Amino acid sequence: MKAIIMAAGKSTRTHPMTLTRPKPLLKVANKCILEHQLDGLRGIVDCVLIVVGYKKESIREVFGTSHNGLTLQYVEQAEQRGTGHAILQCAPLIDEPFIAMNGDDLYAPDDLAALARSAQAALVKTVSEPRLYGIYELTDGDRVVRLVEKPAEVFSNVANIGAYKFTPEVFNVLETVQPSPRGELEITSAVQALAEHGDFRVVHAQGYWLPIGYPWHLLDANAYLLENHLEPALEGEVSPAAHITGPVAIGPGTVIRPGVVIEGPVAIGRNCTIGPNAYIRAGAAIADRCRIGQSVEIKASILMDGVTAAHLAYLGDSVVGEDANIGCGTVTANLRHDAGNVTSMVKGRLIDTGRRKLGAIIADGVHTGINTSILPGRKLWPNTTTRPGQTVQKDITE
Repeated sequence: MKAIIMAAGKSTRTHPMTLTRPKPLLKVANKCILEHQLDGLRGIVDCVLIVVGYKKESIREVFGTSHNGLTLQYVEQAEQRGTGHAILQCAPLIDEPFIAMNGDDLYAPDDLAALARSAQAALVKTVSEPRLYGIYELTDGDRVVRLVEKPAEVFSNVANIGAYKFTPEVFNVLETVQPSPRGELEITSAVQALAEHGDFRVVHAQGYWLPIGYPWHLLDANAYLLENHLEPALEGEVSPAAHITGPVAIGPGTVIRPGVVIEGPVAIGRNCTIGPNAYIRAGAAIADRCRIGQSVEIKASILMDGVTAAHLAYLGDSVVGEDANIGCGTVTANLRHDAGNVTSMVKGRLIDTGRRKLGAIIADGVHTGINTSILPGRKLWPNTTTRPGQTVQKDITE
């Protein structure tokens, strides 16, 4: 069986992290989203078609033509005209039932396996806020009557979560459905047509579903995976004067110096230097080649490859991009004085993140000056800088 992963979009909602890479290459628990997805498909399919577009070469460079026994093929969607259009690009390469899934959602492998065993079906999840999703009306427990995107009137709490099992029949259906109001061919339109003219079912997900819509969703997914799926391993060099508790994974070549305290769950990658006297708290994922130095505290944050925080810094509930340099005394505030949800600017609109604690979103190559203070939910665009002593009250985009 084959699977299609739709990974072509620009993902403007996750700016500034996706200004320098496609969303599937963002890291969660020290593995990029696409790697998590491919690992979840092992033993279920033997070939994965990755639909690429935005910064497509970077995905090819990372994964090549195979991954852990899976054959990988790349299909270009030169113009992003919707999820249904993405699937249509794969039609010449598929002549049997297949799985199709979003490129920015993480699914439990057991649920993908159950989906693969179905005839034609969509993976669904019961949700508490149906108005935010496409919602299914069902009969006979699992047969689809209709699928409505973000309904004004709530008639169900069974949400579409972006993973499907189709037969090649869907290609003919997609050739005939009308574009959506935004001018795109949607998978959901094909699902509705299949339900109206045949037998289309749902498979209720029993495990996790971790959608990545905004940058702070990386932190949600990171916390879940570290708490529930971290495989502890101490492969680096750990000083006897360091103190480690809880589940912790430390990659080869990494040195943990004296005085370091690590409270798991924590993941630390390869060839890092941690300490002396650093404090790595639960929920931290520190990727490869990072340098975390004297009296630096990191809590519930994602640091991507090559981050340096050498002295006296605090990173809490934050995402930090590749090769960022966090200057001495930099502090990310992560809690409002009124204890309300942190808001963040997205495409000119202030968004309620739904998070009581959220620090900074710091893109690749950022350099912060000494004693920089960053207010909750602020973003720093790639390769931007702050002045010594600066308080970041608004996003820094240039």
